[in-house]
Amino acid sequence: MFESLTDKLTGALRNLRGVGSLSEANMADALKEVRAALLAADVHFKVAREFIDRVQAECTGQQVLKSVTPGQQVVKIIHDELVKLLGEGATELAAKRPLKVLLVGLHGSGKTTSTAKLGKLLKKKGARPFVVACDVYRPAAIDQLEILAKQEELGFYADRNSKDVPAIGAAGLETALAANADVILFDTAGRLQIDTTLIEEVKKLHAKIQPDEVLLVADGALGQEAVNVAKAFHDALGLTGLILTKLDGDARGGAALSIKAVTGVPIKFIGTGEKTADFEPFYPERLASRILGMGDVVSLVEKAQEHIDEKEAERMAEKMRKADFNLEDFLAQMQQVKKMGSMQSLMGMMPGMSGVQLPDDAERQMKRTEAIIQSMTIQERRKPGLLNGSRRMRIAAGAGVKVLEVNQLIKQFEQMQKLMKMMKGGNQKKLMRQMEQMKGGRGGMPF
Repeated sequence: MFESLTDKLTGALRNLRGVGSLSEANMADALKEVRAALLAADVHFKVAREFIDRVQAECTGQQVLKSVTPGQQVVKIIHDELVKLLGEGATELAAKRPLKVLLVGLHGSGKTTSTAKLGKLLKKKGARPFVVACDVYRPAAIDQLEILAKQEELGFYADRNSKDVPAIGAAGLETALAANADVILFDTAGRLQIDTTLIEEVKKLHAKIQPDEVLLVADGALGQEAVNVAKAFHDALGLTGLILTKLDGDARGGAALSIKAVTGVPIKFIGTGEKTADFEPFYPERLASRILGMGDVVSLVEKAQEHIDEKEAERMAEKMRKADFNLEDFLAQMQQVKKMGSMQSLMGMMPGMSGVQLPDDAERQMKRTEAIIQSMTIQERRKPGLLNGSRRMRIAAGAGVKVLEVNQLIKQFEQMQKLMKMMKGGNQKKLMRQMEQMKGGRGGMPF
């Protein structure tokens, strides 16, 4: 979502390199570009103006530290101000148990999915979540929540015969407590826009169940409208937090930078994809680092720890060190990486790589590579030398690809094996030559 903002901020700060000290004169043009970048990202104009004023006040007159360029110093100042803008520190849900959480928002913001995602996240942390379907206008919402609840093994309550939302909420709460649930999540109905009927209904439900947390699920793609929606719900219900969804999209992301400053309500969680696993606590420091192209190594490591088996990783590392790495090992590694998320999202977490765009067909190419290897027998994966012409034709037919693609994969894998052997043997000069030769081709494995 923030690629455009990252590119523009990086370009704006590039002009400060080589300057001996920071002054109003050499800061003016750069900060003008930063402000333009924020406005282009759909950040609220008042928020952008106040942000620039604070950065300018921090920067002007500061002496550049030894070994630190003005550009680096300004990046640090802007990073700190972005963190303040987004809300310092991760904001946890209330520790009270049982905890009642009311989720509200407009139609299409992702409330139902976010309810299940939050339940899954809390379950991983040891809670016993229970979800209550309070959207009586859209039968599909009840069915969707029930399916997701079964999928993630969450408690579930719905009453398809009633239209009395407060009564459904009260009955769901009673059922959840009887089932020994310690977190009860209430999914509510939405509208295409804020209206009196919607607000009155959730206010009555709120009065009936007395929630400990009221979370607004806001579509990050709404831009400035998300800020207006947040204000309306906050005035009516007293929001305790926000869930920003669809942060994996190509919207400009200004809502994330504006919403905390305008409403004073902290962002607590973000949705980064369609799967129930694509949901995480919101850390302002990490998002600020991503926006400035500094990556997010902490989140990357956490994803790796969550999805990659440590013993398996050690075994693979040992095989690579001994240059005993075959196509079966490569397939296993690919499948482990896929669990961590899309390749583009992982790139965004690597320092200096957030602006790098993978080819449009990168994910598709990775699937094709996986299909090719899965079309091989276990013996062929372990001993690629067995792959003669007829075997390659069979594999290509099984994977639905051309023989040329099978040949490319095998050739590139053989190059990788050569590199491993050179690394094992310590022949650095030959290793560098081989890497240069690989650059002249497609530049590595085809995914």
